[in-house]
Parts: sequence; C-alpha cells; structure tokens
Amino acid sequence: MKNALKISDVLTVENKSLKDLDNKELFKQYNQTKNLEIRNELVNRHLYIGEILSKKFLNKGIDYEDIYQVASLGLIYAIERFDIDKGYEFSSFATPTIIGEIKKHFRDKGWAIRVPRRIQELSKKINTSKVTLQQELQRTPKIKDIADYLQCTEEEVMEAMEASQVYTPKSLDLTYDNDGEDKDIKLMDLVGENDKNFDAFENRDFLNKAIEKLNDIEKKVLMDRFIHSKTQIQVAQELEVSQMTVSRLEKKLIKKLQNELKKTLI
Repeated sequence: MKNALKISDVLTVENKSLKDLDNKELFKQYNQTKNLEIRNELVNRHLYIGEILSKKFLNKGIDYEDIYQVASLGLIYAIERFDIDKGYEFSSFATPTIIGEIKKHFRDKGWAIRVPRRIQELSKKINTSKVTLQQELQRTPKIKDIADYLQCTEEEVMEAMEASQVYTPKSLDLTYDNDGEDKDIKLMDLVGENDKNFDAFENRDFLNKAIEKLNDIEKKVLMDRFIHSKTQIQVAQELEVSQMTVSRLEKKLIKKLQNELKKTLI
C-alpha cells in the first residue's frame, strides 16, 4: 500500500517532533493512525480542560482526585471521537463529554460519599457541644456559640453541619405535605437543576475561541459596542469611519459569531 502512513511519518512530519506540531496536525495524524504517542501528546495539551471542569465539582462529596481521574478519562473519550474536519474547536467539543462522565460518576458513586476526616471529627464534636451548650445556655446554641466553644471558625462549623446531612441519604421518593392539596410533593420534584457555572464556562470558552478568529477592527467593535457600551457614533469617530460602516461591521460580526455557534451544535 503506497499511501499507507508509517509510524515514522507520524512521529516526525517535515522533521518536526510531536511537540512542534499544532493541534490540528496532531488530530489529523491521530485519526489516521491511532498512535498512542500522539494521543498522549493531545491529552497532555488539553488536561487543563479536565482540571477546570473538575474544580466545578469541588466539595460535592467526592474527592477532587477521583473527579479529576474521571475527567481525564472523559478527555480521552473526546479525543477518540473528535473529527477535526467538522471545523469546531476541540475544547467546545470536549467540555460536554467530560461533564457527562463526571455526572455519570456522581450518579454511580453518589451514595458512597467520603467526607474528609477533619469534617467527620468536627461533626462529632459539634453534636456533643450542642448538648453541653443547650444545658449551659438554656437555649438552642447558635453557630457562633458552637464556634467559640470549639475554638474554630463559624465557616468550619457550618461546613461540618452541612456535610453531616449526607451521612443518611434521603430517597427521592420521599413525600412532603402539600398544604392541604390532594397530591403530596415528592423530593425528586424539588431538587435538581442545571448548574449555571457550566453554561458560563462553555459560553466563555466559545467566545474566547471565536474572538481569536476576528481581525483587530472586529475585536474593537465587539469590545466597544457590547462590553464598553459605546454608541455606534462613538466607535465610528474613533475608527474615523461612518456610522453606517460601523453598523455593517456589527452585523457582519454577529453573523460570524452565529456561524461559529452553529458549528459547536453540529
């Protein structure tokens, strides 16, 4: 087979090492050869995505190291599935894949929550101190009372008290009285919503990548009109062009961003 790609061709292209190749060339080479050295290089270059997304799940009941391992696995899945020829950015493609793997891990392991030892120990002390302070103060102790008694901060007390709620998970089928209505409300109807941080991260990542493709004038129009809230007349005066020109640039700019967004939704 004359057109077959050799491993030696993968490792060096035009006398360049893997580290000298850009991401686009690496993805092309990997799609053709599935060479592990190329995949490892792609993983190393994009681990920052897994780190950022893993931190979104901090203090959710599962150790960061475990979440990061799952995110790294999701990153590998994304690299395996990514098609450079479709034209969208890898980071935009990988983000939902990684988040999906992390969420699946939480669904599978969520009942086996491991609380840090210091929180466990503090939680026990809080339960004991509540009884003691109740007797001494002749009232229900406040957070500040407990913090002063245990010589720790109020934030630490609240963290431990909140963490203690996960020791006995509640069934999603648990029902609550609906103020006289015939049908009771289930816990599953009261919990669960999209984390706005995920949307914010994805939108910010998309905008950063899209802005990189704009020329200097388009970047200025974008920043002045939509970030600094300048009028078209002000922008036109600074660019020494007509207001109509700025209006056309603005429409062209919006069209570009819409096209980039469509690529991420394919």
